[in-house]
Amino acid sequence: MKRIKYFDYNATHPPIPGLLSKILEEYEEDFFNPSGPTRFSLARQGKIEDARKVLAKLTGKDPKGFVFVSSGTEADYSLIYYAKQFVNTTAYLSPFEHAAMYSSFRSLGIPYKILGADKSGLVSPTELESYLKNDPGPVFVLHAGNETGAIQPIEELAEVSAKYGMPFYSDLIQSFSKIPIPFSVLNGFTFSGHKIGGGLGSSVLWFDPKHLPEGGVFQGGNQENGHRAGTENSPSILALAEAAKIQFAEMENKNKRLEHYRNAIESKLKSLGAEIVAENSPRLLSTTFALLPLDDLDFFMMGMEEKGFAVSTGSSCKSRAREAAPSLLAMGYSQEEALRAIRISTGLYTTEEEVDSLLIALEETILSIR
Repeated sequence: MKRIKYFDYNATHPPIPGLLSKILEEYEEDFFNPSGPTRFSLARQGKIEDARKVLAKLTGKDPKGFVFVSSGTEADYSLIYYAKQFVNTTAYLSPFEHAAMYSSFRSLGIPYKILGADKSGLVSPTELESYLKNDPGPVFVLHAGNETGAIQPIEELAEVSAKYGMPFYSDLIQSFSKIPIPFSVLNGFTFSGHKIGGGLGSSVLWFDPKHLPEGGVFQGGNQENGHRAGTENSPSILALAEAAKIQFAEMENKNKRLEHYRNAIESKLKSLGAEIVAENSPRLLSTTFALLPLDDLDFFMMGMEEKGFAVSTGSSCKSRAREAAPSLLAMGYSQEEALRAIRISTGLYTTEEEVDSLLIALEETILSIR
């Protein structure tokens, strides 16, 4: 079988080599239910608490605020569930949130207003302030776009929110361990294990412990210090914490490589007539979102797969549907333009050789269709 050259890190990060096998090998011996009454179970629970402390050290946040859940979707839902206490009339969301955010607000019956945006892909602190001064409400703005990679000015947005006594929350699922994050300004955030090489099955919610009530979305058990009923997926939790340590340690060196790769990829795409979305805005060094000079992406995607490359047409939750990316529509692109978008994302294990091969494949595939 041809080895896949992987350029879809924003969808999921390849497992860190050896990490999952090591965690599972240990689990085969130390398999006890963390909620059990024996000293063996208590020791297992102690490992989960150690994972919480790892995240507290990396982020500078109170370990009591970390709640382990099953997925990014559950983490976002739980964040909103806890933040509901601060909604008087409405909440404010960026137009770039994961679909789970909007669905969670609707499911919980919380009214919300979507902030505006333009082709910069950025939310305006000035616009946010114009709303908060008349109708204060909690603010939810993801840090980095899944598709565009655009990095929102969350420090400024959090400052505006605090000025009107409102909490500021952020989905960090695309930015966690990729770029430095101003955790101190956040009243709550989420991130996910599989996006950092820790494998599927565990994600994280952090919420200010001073406002973290008993109970949660799932009730009927006292797991996660009473905030999330259900037996903890302890192997996945331990893998997430270990992956986080590795990614934070590698961040600076990794980003030097990824910046070089992104420059080469975008230079090639532009030479072929593509437009780089939010090109002049702060963006993740790992992410390129481009509008190709093609009428139909199906042949392009098939051509790239035939050559052994995994790229994407956008968010994993949308890409199979071949719908226009909502982020592009919110930025003012037309339906036709949005349907020409591809996303190329790199990560810890992307190599120079793979990028060189990608540049050749992009040129051959686009020219063969155009």
